[in-house]
Parts: sequence; structure tokens; C-alpha cells
Amino acid sequence: MGAIPTQRETISRAPDVPVPEGADLRAVVRTTLPGGPLAAGAARRFVRAALEDWARAAEPDTFTERLIDDTLVVVSELVTNAVVHAGTDVDVACRLKEAEDEPAGLVVEVSDHHPSRAVRDDGSERPYGIPEYGRGLRLVSTLSTAWGITYRTGTKTVWALLPLDGARDAEDTLEAYGCESGLSAAELLGPDLSAFAETARGGHDPDWRGRGALSFLAEASDLLAGQLDEDLVAALTGQLIVPRLADWCAVWLEDEATGWQGPETAVAPGTRLARVWHGSENRIEELRRSLEKDPPRVPDSVRSRAVPVPWPGEALGPRGATGAALAYRLIAGGRPLGTLVIGRAGLLRFPDEVTGLVEDLSRRVALAIGAARQYARQATISRVLQRGLLPGAVAEIPGLRSALVYEPCDKGGPSGDFYDIFPAGDGRWCFALGDVQGKGPEAAVVIGLARPWLRLLAREGYAVPEVLDRLNQLLLDDATEAADAAARALVAAGAPVPVADDGPHARFLSLLYGELVPFEGGVRCTLASAGHPLPLALGPDGGVRAVARPQTLLGVVEDVAYACETFELHPGDTLLCVTDGVTERRSGPRQFDDADGLAAALTGCAGLSAQRIAERIRGLVHDFGAKPPEDDLALLVLQAE
Repeated sequence: MGAIPTQRETISRAPDVPVPEGADLRAVVRTTLPGGPLAAGAARRFVRAALEDWARAAEPDTFTERLIDDTLVVVSELVTNAVVHAGTDVDVACRLKEAEDEPAGLVVEVSDHHPSRAVRDDGSERPYGIPEYGRGLRLVSTLSTAWGITYRTGTKTVWALLPLDGARDAEDTLEAYGCESGLSAAELLGPDLSAFAETARGGHDPDWRGRGALSFLAEASDLLAGQLDEDLVAALTGQLIVPRLADWCAVWLEDEATGWQGPETAVAPGTRLARVWHGSENRIEELRRSLEKDPPRVPDSVRSRAVPVPWPGEALGPRGATGAALAYRLIAGGRPLGTLVIGRAGLLRFPDEVTGLVEDLSRRVALAIGAARQYARQATISRVLQRGLLPGAVAEIPGLRSALVYEPCDKGGPSGDFYDIFPAGDGRWCFALGDVQGKGPEAAVVIGLARPWLRLLAREGYAVPEVLDRLNQLLLDDATEAADAAARALVAAGAPVPVADDGPHARFLSLLYGELVPFEGGVRCTLASAGHPLPLALGPDGGVRAVARPQTLLGVVEDVAYACETFELHPGDTLLCVTDGVTERRSGPRQFDDADGLAAALTGCAGLSAQRIAERIRGLVHDFGAKPPEDDLALLVLQAE
């Protein structure tokens, strides 16, 4: 790690933010720190130097020792939180804030570049290689009069406001600062959204919809489109709307199974208040309780049009005693997904420009929620399929220790690799390691055929070559039936049937299949490889040899006759079986198994246990390339005791 920068970068202050009399004109200082163990300490030194400079130029008692100490604690907590939970470079800014009719304040902002990571506030210490662990945001909340989170494009900022005089007036300061703190996502995404302030006061910006609104909607669409979690969509919606379009907003999400019930339903069973966002953090929980107690009632016939709803004045304090609130139904594909509610204090009604803009935004929010739910449904189906396609437990074989590594590349859905170890009766155990061409549902179909048939044929007493012969024919027959069914469907629809030169679409499967029979002093192994990376045997002396010969993939050629090899594993002998996710792991133009790389790696494992060998090979495969593996990875180690 390079040296921590200590040079401060001064940023010219905004002309409408005056500085206390006699204070240094450098009203904002900021720096960027590497996201490592030294970041918190460097941030404290940086901020202390800035405060001491300002203290020398300001009026006496403006920057008290208590203020400096509190600020350093807040900076330390925010930087540590960002480093531990985001892991990116950290931007630290400190600025003075003073305006007419508002108390002076010191604003600390800490930004990271991993906006998809939520800010952690569980109060627990998590392992990390630095002596300072983030204690969550409880200290920040205690020491500051206001704090909040702002999402910019590619950046997440946590800010805190501390009073210059050391006194805390949480009610007034928080309310005043909450809607005017660091730039919101809405303000950044729409370059002219500052025009809303004039519009909300009754003025009119003729270019509002032509410039700021359209830019805001375009950028909001990009921000929401890539989200695969509906709760994150709800959270980003709050950041987009508050504080520039509204003082607060809330998002209800409806359970898919229950759905919206009744034309005048408040919130149907199964509907939850997913997100409440207010410009002032200390109002969120009270507002949440009020909204849960008296949720909005939106007629079913309204669709996405804005509907006035009661103002929750009792939850918003004296400054929020009156205001306007609107509810929007979130509908995608004709199906109601939830409700969005916005509110702004001091208005009798929202300006039409804002009402229409939020209506357009609500449609985009609904589409994002619908896409996230579709992804969640698919991921759930995939997880269920994956659990059904793999054994619940790997059988223990007398005289053998086994170790398995199985890492699907796509965590959300059926892998093309599969494995199995099971008893076949008469003192026999069988194992299989396979790799289907492709992934997803097509791979699941092939695995769903192959795995139960392997078990059935093995338990019926078929030898290793016979099992492969029959499985090969099964895959070919299934591919033919699938092609015929597809052709009939095309004919029924009146579409031309494509002519394939290579016959029906085959479902290819590479498979390593073997049978194990323990005996006094070792284990007899009979195996065959059908288009699969060859298994390697490791002796106690470090010698490595291939124990099978290459043969044709399953599901490609009819009337193929498979052959097998038989050998014995004696105490200390190890058998390594892998899929091509290991042998074909890439680093630029090179592959892991180039120049017998896998055999060389296994030679270095002599004397290790089965588990240690599996871990070592896995580590070597991961370390071989700079990027994560792009293919499923599976390896099986069998070691005679």
C-alpha cells in the first residue's frame, strides 16, 4: 500500500454559505484515502489539522475541544465503517455550514465507491486486519444533531452534522438540515432539479420538464434497471425522491401470493412497509409507526395516477404539522406490486410538474420491482433444482477418505457440473463426476436424467462399461424425442421445420464413472472416462499417473462401446477426479493443465490428507488467474486409508 496522503485539497465554498467572522475562507477541505488499515488514522489527522486551522482564524470558543474530539470520533467511525464494509478508496470531506436562521454546523462526509453495499449498523465487531473495528452508527447518531446517507451514481456518502457551539438542538437543527444536506441522487441525476425549490414555492420554470426532469428520469431508469433485489429498489426510490422532490416517502410492497385485495383496501394481508425515508433521520421511525398504523387507502381503479392521502402530521413535529401527501400504485404487467407515498411539509398541494414527474418515476420503480421479483423467482427455482440434482449426503466408503469441492460459477442457478457417491449393494460403492454442456434448465434436464439412471443401473448390477453404454443410448433417445416434439409443435403452429445436418440436437455429457470394492489392504477401483478430464492417481512417493483413457462424450455417437480400467488403491494412494473447470482454468492464453499442470500440482500434494489435497488444488486453481473462475468447478479426492 502506498503512503497515506496528507495534503489537503481545498474546495471553494458556495457563495451562499457564509463562514463565521474571522474564519479561514477555506470552508471545505477534502481528501481521498486508500481503503486500508491506515485510513481511519490518516482521516483523523487530516480532519484535526483542518479544525485547528479553522480554530485559529475563528472567534474564540467556536471550535471547542469537545467539538474537535467528537468530530474525530465521528470521522473514525464513518471511515472504519466504509473500509470494513465497502473495501474501496474513501473520500473524506469536512465543511462549515452556517446560514440565516440556522445554527452553525460542521459537516463531515465520508464516501465509498460501493453503493450497493448497505451501511452496517449491527453494533457487532467483524474480523478485519485493523485494530479499530467499526461500532456501527450509534456513536455517530449520539454525537451529531443529524446524519444521513446519500447515494450518488457510483458513490455512497454517509454524512453527519455537529453543532459548532457544542449544543444540540436536535428538533430544529435536524429539521433544517435534513432537506438541505449533501447532494441527493435526484439532485445529481437531474442537473436542473434545483428548479424544484422555486416551483414548490409557486414559481415556474418553463424549461423544467425539458431539461432536469427528462434527465432525471433517464438516469433514474439506468440506476433502477440493474437492481435484482426489490428492497434495494425501494431504498433507491427513497434516495431519488428525498429531499428534492419530497420531504419523505414510503414504499409498500405486496406479497405475490396474496396480492392486492379489494377495491378500497388499505394494505392487504401480506403487504409490508418495505421502506420509509425522511430527510431527517430522527423522524423515520416515528413516521414508520404512524404509516403502519394508518396506511393509505388507494382505490383499485386508480392504477398509477396520484391520489391525495391523509397527512401524518403527528409524526413530523411542529415543522411538519401540515403538508401534502400523494400515493401512487406501483403496477407492472397489469399486476399491482405495491404503493409509493410521498409528502412535503408546508404545501397545500404538489405542483403539477412534480406530480407528473413522480408518476413517471413510479412506473419505472414498478418495472424494476417486477424485474427483481422475476429474478428472485428464477433464483428460487434454480436453488430448488440444484438441491434436487445433487445428493443430500455423500456416502462414506470403508477404507477410503473422501473430500469434495463443488463451486458453481452461477450461484443462482443449476450448474452444469454434478457429482454423486452412493452404495450399490454387494459391497460395492459407485462414484460419478459429470459435466453437462451448457447450464441452466437444459443442464438440469440432463442431470435429472443421468443421476437417477446411474444409481438405478448400478444397483441393478450392471458393470461400469454397461452403465455408460445404456446412459449414452438414453441421452440419444431423449434428444430424439425432444427434437420430434419440437418439430410437431412447429408444424402445428404453421412454421417451417428447420433441417439440421447433424440430426437431432444432442445433449452432451462428459462423465467419469467408477466402482469401488474395498478388500483387505486396499480398495479395487474400476472406472471409465467418457469425454472427461482423466483421473490422476498419486502414490506415497509423489508419483502421478493417469488411470483411464479418453473415450467419446455421452449423447454424441450411437452404438459406441465403452471400456474401463481396473487398478488398486493401497494405503497412502490418492485418486483425484476433476471437471474441466479445473483443467481449463485460464490465465490469459494459458490453461491450468497446460504442460501437465494438474499433475505437477498433485505431485506437490504427496503426504497430505484428502481434505488438504482438495483445498490445495482449489487454491492453486483460484490463484492461477487474476479474475474469478468463469466455469463451474468440481473436484473429488479419494484416498485409501
